[in-house]
Amino acid sequence: MELEVYNISGQKTAKKAVLDDNIFSIEPNDHAIYLDVKHHMANKRQGTHKSKEKGEITASTKKLKRQKGTGAARYGSIKSPLFKGGGRIFGPVPREYGFKLNKKVRRLARKSALSYKAKENGIIILEDFNFEAPKTKNFTELLKNFQLQNKKVLMVLGENNKNIYLSSRNIQKTKVVNATSINTYDILNANHVLIAESSLKELEKTTSNN
Repeated sequence: MELEVYNISGQKTAKKAVLDDNIFSIEPNDHAIYLDVKHHMANKRQGTHKSKEKGEITASTKKLKRQKGTGAARYGSIKSPLFKGGGRIFGPVPREYGFKLNKKVRRLARKSALSYKAKENGIIILEDFNFEAPKTKNFTELLKNFQLQNKKVLMVLGENNKNIYLSSRNIQKTKVVNATSINTYDILNANHVLIAESSLKELEKTTSNN
């Protein structure tokens, strides 16, 4: 697959980028995508929720009334879950939501997501660029040149670029990542994926089965 290479002004250059068919033109595997997105979302959960059980409540342990002869149910201490301020029955406790997912499945999910974007014409190849200084205005102009204002945009770079990252940080619905840290969720969540020309080789490395 070949795509035109654009500069940051939104104009076509004389170059064309050759995309690996093993990454951008495979038959998408929906189940792999489901598992990888679930894995990503589960790892983001903190799992710090906690409620107090009966044994953790600070209160008197005195028996409220005699065991028998009242004609009512038996009562223990005021810490019982039956009373206001008592412990909670089977309440949430801190736990880890993350789970293991094989690398091959994660690679297949990323390939599937990129293939979906390629079929939807949601991938734009950008000529390598840099900003002289971190300015939000510069990145806003870039999005405007491609008519991507107010749309979810994922930009993939070949290496860390502080000026580009800082320029995009205050723009909603925009995310800048390295090719080595790209994930299935971010790809699918974006309306368009802007890929820097130099990051194509890194994408091939991170999604290869070697």
